[in-house]
Amino acid sequence: MMEKTTQLGLLTAERYHDISMGHRVVGHEHKCRHLHGHNYRIHFRCSAPELDSLGRVIDFGVIKERLCLWLEEQWDHRMMLWQEDPILPQLQALVAADLVIVPFNPTAESMARYLVEVVAPRELEGTGVTLVACTVEETSKCSASYRLIP
Repeated sequence: MMEKTTQLGLLTAERYHDISMGHRVVGHEHKCRHLHGHNYRIHFRCSAPELDSLGRVIDFGVIKERLCLWLEEQWDHRMMLWQEDPILPQLQALVAADLVIVPFNPTAESMARYLVEVVAPRELEGTGVTLVACTVEETSKCSASYRLIP
């Protein structure tokens, strides 16, 4: 007789948000070393230990209020630069309010990781929900993802 096994699953709720933002990747061997921009699509994938009384991980509106609006306020229509970028001082002198200065070289991979590890824990505090994965699409053909390993 075969033993019956129980499969574990992970329920998630996902919402994406579109922003426009510039960046440059310091040391890149091709075009991305130049100042340029993208119409980013950022996907947030959330999970919780249990569903709420309505059977949801989280209301999609809460993802919008906590994460999508954070993107609007902090990143949308700005220029993201690494704090070690050699051109940063010149740009700060010209357009300081337009810059987002980050502690990483602003690749899509690093942005996704930063959103999962730094931004989401602060913005989702008190909800009982965790951002378990984030995908940053630079174009419809190119994206990078970061996910927590259970």
